[in-house]
Amino acid sequence: MINIGSYDERIKNFSWEIAEKELEYKKGDIINIGWYCSDRICEMGKSEKIALYYEGFGDKEKSYTFNDIRLAGNTIGTFLRDQGIVAEDRVCLFMDRIPELYLSFLGVLKIGAIVQPLFSAFGDESLLVRLENAQTRAIITQRKHLSKIRKIIDRLPSLEYIIIVDHNPAKELKEKEIPFSLKNSTPVEEMEIYPTTAESPSVLHYTSGTTGQPKGVRHVHYSLISQYLTTKWVLDLQDDDIYWCTADPGWVTGTSYGIIGPWSLGITQCVLDSGFSAEAWYKFIEKYKITMWYSAPTAIRSLMKAGDEVIKRIDLKSLRHLASVGEPLNAEAVIWSEKVFGLPFLDTYWQTETGSMMITNYPGMKIKPGSMGKSFPGITGVVLDAKTYEPITEPGKVGLIAFKPGWPAMMTTYWNNEEKYKEKFVNGWYLAGDRAYLDTEGYFWFIGRDDDVINTGGHLVSPFEVESALLEHEAISESAVVAKPDEVNMEVVKAFITLKPGYEFDDDTELNIMNFIRKKLSPLAMPQEIEFMESLPKTRSGKIMRRILHAKEWGEEIGDTSTLEDD
Repeated sequence: MINIGSYDERIKNFSWEIAEKELEYKKGDIINIGWYCSDRICEMGKSEKIALYYEGFGDKEKSYTFNDIRLAGNTIGTFLRDQGIVAEDRVCLFMDRIPELYLSFLGVLKIGAIVQPLFSAFGDESLLVRLENAQTRAIITQRKHLSKIRKIIDRLPSLEYIIIVDHNPAKELKEKEIPFSLKNSTPVEEMEIYPTTAESPSVLHYTSGTTGQPKGVRHVHYSLISQYLTTKWVLDLQDDDIYWCTADPGWVTGTSYGIIGPWSLGITQCVLDSGFSAEAWYKFIEKYKITMWYSAPTAIRSLMKAGDEVIKRIDLKSLRHLASVGEPLNAEAVIWSEKVFGLPFLDTYWQTETGSMMITNYPGMKIKPGSMGKSFPGITGVVLDAKTYEPITEPGKVGLIAFKPGWPAMMTTYWNNEEKYKEKFVNGWYLAGDRAYLDTEGYFWFIGRDDDVINTGGHLVSPFEVESALLEHEAISESAVVAKPDEVNMEVVKAFITLKPGYEFDDDTELNIMNFIRKKLSPLAMPQEIEFMESLPKTRSGKIMRRILHAKEWGEEIGDTSTLEDD
């Protein structure tokens, strides 16, 4: 029996009160995500149920019950309080996918602080920008990432505590560095949960834009309502499921559906912290008898590339439901998954800013390979005319994806950038920044971004951020960054540069540039190719025209060049 039942029935008389009643929440009550994901589940009689199966590099294995994660959240929260961390302080989590990352997430929220998860592969400059913008007060990390923080600590006066979860006592600590071992700490049985309410800030995720610095997307504790119900209905998680979300909590999928959604439902989930390998992934599914698998099109295409033979050697019969997130899921991947797993990957569409799924395919619903599906019940999703910002009723006509504001997980602002936040709303609609069309049955079909943001493997990369890093190199005069087609990631980063007088572009120069920016950017933001140009295409006002460079890479018509500067 699937949780959503009939989609058409669900959208009739829908109310978010369905989730509120199931969570026993009433307007005005205290609502704390950390408590709901651990203490409440224990109070429901599931204390000894496994909450987390973890596997890491070197065959490290651990498992945690819901009582274990409750105690760990209390212990971490108490430690932070003892340092002086208070409600709404920003606490950054800068760790690999180790258990402490997931457990700290709960601990930070339990004391009312704002959790700021960041991808551990970020370079020091990317880290600096985000910590500086958030005025982060504490960072929880591993010793392997300490060197990045030490490089920038002098430029971060707000950062008072650097907490190291795996400190080696033989190593000397520097100012502000504090060791913390969950294993060696006395578990805290009882801790006063901070009385956060619906509008109390909870999570601060950073997302990239086409211009300017990355923006801090602020969510609140009431976002739980959306995340709980979408997890239940779209991912169809049921009490005996073993769930695997492959996303890193540095990205919003890894928190909304890799922590909050499953644990608020009391579901056992698995985490694999090791490099990608088709065989290793399949064996992980076989070992833990994973039933529900939420992954990304990039990973799915990589699995396709690995071939079908490996699948025949491994027992994957436990799988009953598959879903995909992060970028468009091409029809070929849906057809392939039906062939090899006997199940289609169901595409889901949403964003960091929306906090939860918005347009999705559902169990029991007719699946059209390549389509995004339909709006989640309670979500009014439309395609708007790009000039009038009025909904398009004509099937097949391309417009802007937009949503009627008011769902529980919608962001409440961009951190310290209210002006940019307000720009996302036009004519009473939230603009997603993507283009699509509707077919005659109301299914959405993705066309592309409405801006220059690069979607590589489901992760958004800001051209501006990469261009800025390139311009810090002594030899580079100008830079422009665009997406380049890629078989696995759909898009990768390509950089175009001009050089200052006295420099020549050769293999040594290219290697030098690559090594230079590798220290500043995450691996996902690294250019896969650098092309030297004598001059970059510009408007007469001097603005670099990325559009022309993008068209060149994708074999598209260049279009109007009347604003190009004269040669």
